[in-house]
Amino acid sequence: MASADIKKEVGQRIKESRQAASLTQKEVAQRLCMTQQQYSRFENGVFELNYTQIAFLCALYDVSADFLLGLAPY
Repeated sequence: MASADIKKEVGQRIKESRQAASLTQKEVAQRLCMTQQQYSRFENGVFELNYTQIAFLCALYDVSADFLLGLAPY
């Protein structure tokens, strides 16, 4: 799988997890100390998350890193 495809898949999982948690991009971005525009680039597969951001989102959305990274179905 190409790197761009992986980033898109991860972005989609992040978006779905955020929506399931009933949070807006702006709310999550504020918790990550970034702008909504920066956060949206993760969901759109433009930017890659670092380890700290992955761990934070897993805790916030109550999902596993395997799920966010596409290694597990849920």
